[in-house]
Amino acid sequence: MTVEAVARLVRDEGVRVLATLIRVTGNVDLAEDATQDAVVRALETWPRDGVPDNPRGWLLVTAKRRAIDVIRREARRAGKEAAAMDWTSEPEDERPDLLRLVFTCCHPALSLDAQVALALRTLGGLATAEVARGLLVPEATMAKRLTRAKQKIQRAAIPYRVPDADELPDRLAGVAATVYLIFNEGYSAGGGADLVRVELTVEAIRLARLLAELMPDEPTVLGLLALLLLQNARRDARVGPSGEVVLLADQDRSRWDARAIKEGVELVGAALRRTPDRPNSYVVQAAIAACHALAPTNWDTIVSWYDVLLSVHDTPVVRLNRAAAVSERDGPAAGLSIVDSIGDLQAYPWWHATRAELLCRLGRDVEARAAYEEALRLDLNEPQAAHLRRRLADLSP
Repeated sequence: MTVEAVARLVRDEGVRVLATLIRVTGNVDLAEDATQDAVVRALETWPRDGVPDNPRGWLLVTAKRRAIDVIRREARRAGKEAAAMDWTSEPEDERPDLLRLVFTCCHPALSLDAQVALALRTLGGLATAEVARGLLVPEATMAKRLTRAKQKIQRAAIPYRVPDADELPDRLAGVAATVYLIFNEGYSAGGGADLVRVELTVEAIRLARLLAELMPDEPTVLGLLALLLLQNARRDARVGPSGEVVLLADQDRSRWDARAIKEGVELVGAALRRTPDRPNSYVVQAAIAACHALAPTNWDTIVSWYDVLLSVHDTPVVRLNRAAAVSERDGPAAGLSIVDSIGDLQAYPWWHATRAELLCRLGRDVEARAAYEEALRLDLNEPQAAHLRRRLADLSP
């Protein structure tokens, strides 16, 4: 097994171990520290000595020992007996612990921003800087947000459990947003050397499938799973042989995952039948993804779906995506007019990059150059930045 494969395995299993430790200790910080210690030890020893037969069991035992040491040390310092915890009670599989962790991170006592950030940090295994980048806030702000969220869980004794059936609908918005943001960070990494972080896309789809098992008739869950499957179906074709970005129009459709597209389209149909009166934002986004997946692309239909989406989920990014679709249907001038009318996206590189592309198509190279340069000043992963640098170099001097 390569060093990279070992690192992926450690990261994947570490999330499951963290979920179990939070259940047992009831302390997010303690569980994170103990799991991190086990992860570091694994990364030091596994490449040298080989991966153990039961990697998760190895990590769990190591993390438990670390947690017990910390608890005993703190107890001695306080002159108290260490609290007894049931380390022997193991779940039948990792699913209950992961679901408990999802719903704990997304508890309504926390703000939606805190819910998403905490779940990305714990479930996604992202560093604080990565979470900050994914949510477009400064790293220091994110660090404070995460600290406050964990303290609130501790002080309020938020239960670590999957909600009862009658509570699930009200708890779903934060959970779905969290899973989708984890997927987005994997599908289009906010920084680093790679365009795609496969482990995050896989984790997000796995979580979406778990939710679908739990709530098989819930449109939000069906739409979310469909959206992730349809977008992920194009994952391999988005990356060229040297890791470069391959745009949708240039992708080899034979490399798209036909099985995932079929499953996604079927889920969209099932979800639409469950939302006859009021559109669901995830279902509509999945319908848009399905339009892209089914050749030939019908831009008129896609713009119509964006109009529906804006009626229930009006955000600057949705307006930007609609503008890109309008430019394909009605020409770059029509798209640029919409892009220029959108506010609050100066810190979003793809607002500048979209303007640059449309200005370029209109032959306004001087303005396009300035827009590309603005985009390149913001956070992008290296393949995205390289793509924009190539577009910049193609402009006339």
